[in-house]
Amino acid sequence: MTTTSTTLDWRPYEGDPEATVVGDLRVSSTVSDPRLAADRELLVHLPPGYEDSGKAYPVVYMHDGHNLFDEVASYSGEWEVDETMTDLHEEGIDAIVVGIPNADDDRQIEYTPYAHEELGGGGADDYLEVLVERIKPMVDEAFRTREEPEATGLAGSSLGGLVSLYGFFEYPDTFGFAGVFSPAFWWTEGQIFDYMADQTRDSGRIYMDVGTAEGGDDEDLQEAYVTDAKRMRDVLREQGYDDSQLEFVLDEDAIHHESAWAKRFPDAMRFLLG
Repeated sequence: MTTTSTTLDWRPYEGDPEATVVGDLRVSSTVSDPRLAADRELLVHLPPGYEDSGKAYPVVYMHDGHNLFDEVASYSGEWEVDETMTDLHEEGIDAIVVGIPNADDDRQIEYTPYAHEELGGGGADDYLEVLVERIKPMVDEAFRTREEPEATGLAGSSLGGLVSLYGFFEYPDTFGFAGVFSPAFWWTEGQIFDYMADQTRDSGRIYMDVGTAEGGDDEDLQEAYVTDAKRMRDVLREQGYDDSQLEFVLDEDAIHHESAWAKRFPDAMRFLLG
């Protein structure tokens, strides 16, 4: 079912018999919108005890949704978000996590606010507009969510980290926190820093990290990941983000992979949701 309506149908996740999903994972009917590069279904992981609690929960909207919960369904490994959120429940930290699968070969279109001279892209404004105007209201309608910005955030890695930080600043009345993992700021060829120079927001929470081995054998790319992340950290500090609002992690020898993000995800959620 493809829908351009304001509602979605939801069903339990039924993956491969070897699926690694833990807890209550739901799948939506197909979301279609001309502003998106591709149609897709959404994934929603509900906190332990959701059905009986009667509580409303914070919501984390995460990019590359098919790499979050199920190793079998992923294309590059999973973040183990379901396992982590189940464990964090024991610490009193809960959230609804919405996984938005990417657009496959057109992933770079939706996750980049500016087109790269050689690699293209530049469709993040449309993607975020659909997320805010259509996806969030449909999630809020279907589940018990806390709708205020302080309880609503974005998270993702690489280009997903880039679009998370960009969306955080573009929609301050919607998003109050952002998880920015291994951000690929290099894609913007410096334009993201020009953008940040015009921003005045100094509210909300940001978790940002980077590994020192993100670029693999490409030493220039490796340096770009680290240098740009540190530069953005310094920009945010100058903007007014202190230790209570910004956590920056430099992970020695960490590579650009889901296994690294899975390792850092628990502490990121403790900071953003705690």
